[in-house]
Amino acid sequence: MNEAIAADTAVPGQPPRQDSGYARKVLRATFARWGARLGIAWILSLLLLAVFAPFIASSYPLLMAVDGQLRSPLLAHLGPGDVSLLVLFAGALVLIRLRLRWRQRFAWLVAIGLVAGVLSSLLVKPPAITIYEVYREAESAGRIDWLIRAPVPYSPKDYLRDQGDTGLEAPLESDHRRHWFGTEENGADVLSRMVHASRIALGIGFVATGIAMVIGVILGGLMGYFSGVVDIIGMRLVEIFEAIPTLFLLLTFVAFFGRSLYLMMVIIGITSWPGYARYIRAEFLKLRQQDFVQAAIASGLPLRSILFRHMLPNGVAPLLVAASFGVASAILSEATLSFLGLGLVDDPSWGQMLNQAVRSSTFNWWMAAFPGGAIFLTVFAYNLIGEALRDAIDPHLNKG
Repeated sequence: MNEAIAADTAVPGQPPRQDSGYARKVLRATFARWGARLGIAWILSLLLLAVFAPFIASSYPLLMAVDGQLRSPLLAHLGPGDVSLLVLFAGALVLIRLRLRWRQRFAWLVAIGLVAGVLSSLLVKPPAITIYEVYREAESAGRIDWLIRAPVPYSPKDYLRDQGDTGLEAPLESDHRRHWFGTEENGADVLSRMVHASRIALGIGFVATGIAMVIGVILGGLMGYFSGVVDIIGMRLVEIFEAIPTLFLLLTFVAFFGRSLYLMMVIIGITSWPGYARYIRAEFLKLRQQDFVQAAIASGLPLRSILFRHMLPNGVAPLLVAASFGVASAILSEATLSFLGLGLVDDPSWGQMLNQAVRSSTFNWWMAAFPGGAIFLTVFAYNLIGEALRDAIDPHLNKG
């Protein structure tokens, strides 16, 4: 129905007019389901935790007074990544309020992210040496007038060396320090590491899926538009990449090139695009015979405009459903690799913490329950959103 409306109202040389009422109807139908509401609430909560992680869990005081002078050790220790995320989040909030097309918003968001990343790497210079216990010692010695700590007063890499008796510790086991989720084998606070690990979970999910979607849309669009020989060659390429086992490829690259989050993102992205290419190919095979596409071709528009300005907006719906499942799959891949002990070395990861549950002679239930629960809830949330979106788009399932 939406395609017919777009075809009837299309003007040669201009992109088909999208039925904004249809888009709103799909969104209403999606979030009318309690599952999608719960899923988006959990994802938004993780997003806020990832952006504001230094302000939620840190050993550095948010604000303190020494000899009557105010200082913020936390702001002084913010890294380029922390500043980039904060700027990107603020830019996204501004773009939401502006009346722009989704393509313009996305382009501005990418530009803001690139500029923020470059400028923060050049201008933001946190201290090279990190000493977490200096503020605890100064507070105990009475050299600090007053201070305001983060809700979780421990950094993810603060192993409490100054306290001496640290190690695996169950939740609320210690009398002189409070760890709500316990500690891991080196003495770091589990809740703090889980908060900061949300960055890795969301980052690898969105970036890897973004890489896969870009490759899949381009190749799938070319296969569906040209058909014939291009389609045959493209489908053989799809079959080759579908036969590659992602996990074993990740293990191989980690063995040869070391552990890198960016390497994981790229490998998961370049091995996940065939599914998206199949969706776009199928949609473009249907759309290429539509009147508005033929009118765009007759008007002499460039191939880029025909594919991505006219055809893609009318065939993107199944891709969005697949993307929600793709993000969940990418998170599971990283968690699996970390659980096997081949993930990131020092940066906190849910899979890495899950691995510590069975590494000692006893089963450490808190190291299994909390990281494992976070992985389950995140993957489940994406699946709930994907299923609700699929039901709202599919005319056979949506009877309303």
